[in-house]
Amino acid sequence: MYSNKIEGPRRGRSFDSINIAFEEKLLNNEINKSTFTKIEENTEKKNAPEKERATIIFSLKNEVGGLVKALKLFQENHVNLVHIESRKSKRRNSEFEIFVDCDSNHEQLNEIIHLLRKHVNIVDMEPPDNSRLFEDDTYDVPWFPKKISDLDKCANRVLMYGSDLDADHPGFKDNVYRKRRKYFADLAMAYKHGVPIPRIEFTEEEVKTWGVVELNKLYPTHACREYLKNLPLLSKYCECREDNIPQLEDVSRFLKERTGFTIRPVAGYLSPRDFLAGLAFRVFHCTQYVRHSSDPLYTPEPDTCHELLGHVPLLAEPSFAQFSQEIGLASLGASDDSVQKLATCYFFTVEFGLCKQEGQLRAYGAGLLSSISELKHALSGNARIMPFDPKVTSKQECIITTFQDVYFVSDSFEEAKVKMREFAKTIKRPFTVRYNPYTQSVDVLKDTPSINSIVEELQHELDIVGDALSRLNKQLGI
Repeated sequence: MYSNKIEGPRRGRSFDSINIAFEEKLLNNEINKSTFTKIEENTEKKNAPEKERATIIFSLKNEVGGLVKALKLFQENHVNLVHIESRKSKRRNSEFEIFVDCDSNHEQLNEIIHLLRKHVNIVDMEPPDNSRLFEDDTYDVPWFPKKISDLDKCANRVLMYGSDLDADHPGFKDNVYRKRRKYFADLAMAYKHGVPIPRIEFTEEEVKTWGVVELNKLYPTHACREYLKNLPLLSKYCECREDNIPQLEDVSRFLKERTGFTIRPVAGYLSPRDFLAGLAFRVFHCTQYVRHSSDPLYTPEPDTCHELLGHVPLLAEPSFAQFSQEIGLASLGASDDSVQKLATCYFFTVEFGLCKQEGQLRAYGAGLLSSISELKHALSGNARIMPFDPKVTSKQECIITTFQDVYFVSDSFEEAKVKMREFAKTIKRPFTVRYNPYTQSVDVLKDTPSINSIVEELQHELDIVGDALSRLNKQLGI
């Protein structure tokens, strides 16, 4: 679940002043102690990645020993320093910049840059092959998770709700409900990747509320066929019944076998960037709390009823799972403006999307499938319907307090996926990413070596396809 509030810029471009003389003294002491590896002592293993010269320019933050801390990172990551110098900044006359030449391969450079950003302001860099690692705005590329466990770093950045409720929330004056919400929030905040999701003993009141929401008789005539196909599977494999709320761990295992998606508990609203980042790894951030019983057909924020009844059935559909993941992948490292556009497209598809089947409009958006009144409205013939076009959809206002002003329709998930792929190509990003399902990580494709490695993998996959076709032809006597 995500909030439509976009987060501010993650990094500024200010360069803090430094006491360069003091830093150089500390540095010389360290070098005299042979802290850093000498060039002539650096030997490479035959099977190690080839190293070439790389250059990094950075300015220091205002802290004692900052330069020594930064340079020690090179030693700890086995990056050989060839040349170091300080020079007056060409950008700000009152400041100094550190110019470093090093022997590095691309993997090491990526790692050292990630670590350096905690201590310095990156000004410029050139990778080993003398081609730009990123464009001129390298140091403004927002941090994004590279592997699935990195989600631990951003899954708890809840923007709203969680255990805190607004004054107009149905449960605001209910102290028992607020205490229960805090319990769920604490569980989610303590969760780490790889750990089984805690099983919940839901109260009688929560199960009763779930039963009212679950009794939606509109699905056969209003929901898309993919939803209708997968919904019964929740009953079969996750004990989804009117009198039983499924456990997220069971749902996660079910999705893993169907499409590779998994569930991660979350305390409340995440920013669009953090929520979409999870989708890139086929991780769906899901709440465990139940809406307030005073109004079971309304909730001001997504609850487990919305997540399980609205999202999960379609996350079990391969084509829809792929569509969701591609929106997430497009968001990694993108600008705030681009992330907001992607989040808006997500809102009007995954949350409130419509499709055409057998000549009739059908709903696939979770926000519609978990809201009886809006589901009726969207398919009543009175709602404004437009073809899904990411360029247009991304500019539409998202409404969370009333019905949407417009709904967007696609002929199929495949059509929507193709359109989103083309839209993703227009996002200004100095690289592209590819998900590696074996390591549950993303490969950043930014230079010739990284692209060549993908080409080699594709050639191997094509060989497998060619072999399969050859064997099939023999069987058919062709």
